[in-house]
Amino acid sequence: MRETYQKILTLVLQAAQLARSTGIPNLFQPGLIKEMIIANQLGHVLIPAKRQADAHDPDDPSRIYEYLSCKEGGNGQFDRMFKQPTDKREKSLHRIRRNAKIYLAVFYRHDQSKIKVIYEIDPNAAVQEANRQLDRSRNAISHVGFPERWACANGKIVYKDNPET
Repeated sequence: MRETYQKILTLVLQAAQLARSTGIPNLFQPGLIKEMIIANQLGHVLIPAKRQADAHDPDDPSRIYEYLSCKEGGNGQFDRMFKQPTDKREKSLHRIRRNAKIYLAVFYRHDQSKIKVIYEIDPNAAVQEANRQLDRSRNAISHVGFPERWACANGKIVYKDNPET
C-alpha cells in the first residue's frame, strides 16, 4: 500500500508543479480540479483565482462563467449568500449576476472525476431562485442550492455523457 501511495504522491506533486508553471498557484484549492474538468469539457479558459468567476470565454475574456458541481443526487451551491443587510445581499447576488452563464455539472457518484451531465443556466433564473431561497431563510447567511431537477426545469443540457462509448 505504501508503494501505491508513493506513486500517487509523485504524480500529484508533478501535477502541482506543472500547474504552477502555467499560472495555477494552488492545484489543491478546493474545487479547482473539478472546475478544470468542467472548463476542459466546455472549452472555456479556467480562472484559478479564488474570489473571481471560475472561467471565461476563450474568445472574449469579459464573458465569465460560474461553475456549480455536485455528485448525482446532490446540489450545486453558492456558499455564504447574505439575506441581509441589503448591501451584502446585493453583493452576494452580484456573484450570480456578473456571469454570462451559470453551469451545473453533475458528476457520477461512483467516479467523481467523470461528468454525467452539464446544465447551462441563465443567471436571471438563478438570481430569482436565490432570492426565493434567501427570502425563506431564517439565517442572515445561507447556502443557496440548485439541485439537478431545478437545473433540468430552468436550464438546458449542454453536455451529456454517453456511458456506452
